[in-house]
Amino acid sequence: MSHPSLGQQQPEGRHEDDTAIAEFLASLMDYTPTIPDELVEHYLARCGFQCPDVRVIRLVAVATQKFIADVATDALQQCKARTAGTVKDKRDKQQKDKRLILTMEDLSKALREYGVNVKHQDYFADSPSAGLDPMSQEE
Repeated sequence: MSHPSLGQQQPEGRHEDDTAIAEFLASLMDYTPTIPDELVEHYLARCGFQCPDVRVIRLVAVATQKFIADVATDALQQCKARTAGTVKDKRDKQQKDKRLILTMEDLSKALREYGVNVKHQDYFADSPSAGLDPMSQEE
């Protein structure tokens, strides 16, 4: 059973969507993204994609910026959750030093939520022996 008012609203709704998309794409011409157009064009060209339309390049830049911001926010939450477990043991030291240190483990967990698996070697800075002199490790 079809409803006559639904058929009449759909073209009007589509027109509003098309107008909103056109306005958004036009606004991309005035927007300067954090990620430079040249960098986006370079990586798109490496993947075999070339497009002369600056709006498409900026749309990719905005999407990339959003992805990076989401991953950074999730990694920060992972870092806070990790440090919250150690605060109970070292509450006095935590009150003096409120800096958060983002580790590869935090970043890896955040990226895993987006389907990106990161594997890193033991020589990264979040390794317990990172930066130590090999002679001092033997003692």
